[in-house]
Amino acid sequence: MANLPVSVALVCPDKFRGTLTAPEAAAAMAAGCRTAGCGEVRVQPLADGGDGTLEVIHATAGGSWRTETVTGPGGDPVEARWLMLPGSTAVVEMARASGQALMGGRRDPLGATTRGTGELIAAALRSGARSVVVGMGGSATTDGGFGAVEVLSGVPLAGREITVACDVRTPFVDAAEVFGPQKGASPAQVRLLTRRLEGLVGEYRRRFGVDVSGLSGSGAAGGLAGGLAALGAELDSGFDVVAGLTGFDDALDGVDLVVTGEGRLDATSFDGKVVGEVLARAELEGVPHRAIVAGAATADGLEAAAATGDVAVLTLTDRAWDHDDAFRRAAVLVEEAAVEVARAALGSHGG
Repeated sequence: MANLPVSVALVCPDKFRGTLTAPEAAAAMAAGCRTAGCGEVRVQPLADGGDGTLEVIHATAGGSWRTETVTGPGGDPVEARWLMLPGSTAVVEMARASGQALMGGRRDPLGATTRGTGELIAAALRSGARSVVVGMGGSATTDGGFGAVEVLSGVPLAGREITVACDVRTPFVDAAEVFGPQKGASPAQVRLLTRRLEGLVGEYRRRFGVDVSGLSGSGAAGGLAGGLAALGAELDSGFDVVAGLTGFDDALDGVDLVVTGEGRLDATSFDGKVVGEVLARAELEGVPHRAIVAGAATADGLEAAAATGDVAVLTLTDRAWDHDDAFRRAAVLVEEAAVEVARAALGSHGG
């Protein structure tokens, strides 16, 4: 790292899945930077549209929590929270209505439905939202958004704006092959789901005049993004959407040190995800000190980080006895890593 004084530090991690939410990770990083002697520490937890997005936006932009009973992915009713922001913008996460975590350990790659996500969007519109942001990620479904489309086809959408915060760039028909196996689909079921998605391409084209097959990100959440696009929704980078709602660019202004991170650093961390996007924007802004604190890092993740330039990478697994120890003491280890990062950035100027 360059030996320049650090007067303003920005901590802006994603979640450490299974251990720390993004706000919790940011708080630990902030404590470490303050301990090291940074003059001003800005706290800006982030997300890329996947699960955890609601907490990040609420922590940074405020808003009021709402709850709606909707159809879960397995057909049973579930209670789904969503967020109404000032200015009549609603934020919903498909995982709250159609996520794998709602399946109670079961997997139903053929039958899981996005109907509840459509009901959640409809509830937000009924509550007065003029625009709705829909976060993807954590889905149990590969229904091409058909369940949500059937609900929303009967909802007046004229004059309403729906933005899909995509956390992947997968095309619509590829959703089954890319994501089906992790949702429990066998090779035969993947082939069946692919044919079903191919059929939906034609159906959406006939019904709505939209060809979803070539849209980047339309395969997000098992094709839900493509189904919503057929209804006129705009597909956007999840990171860009969250950054816009939370004021990330303003927080980055005048910063000397940026510390980001996530639970597992790998090559995909630099493909539209929080870590890669934060580092890229920090470099464009000329931030002299950039660092990653990760739970663990793969070889390709370290290689990708090195390719971004002068970036420090610290992992919790290198600071713990073993993986379980890193898991148990994640907050303490993140704080300690941030102290080390900030002291290195401060150099002889930090005392």
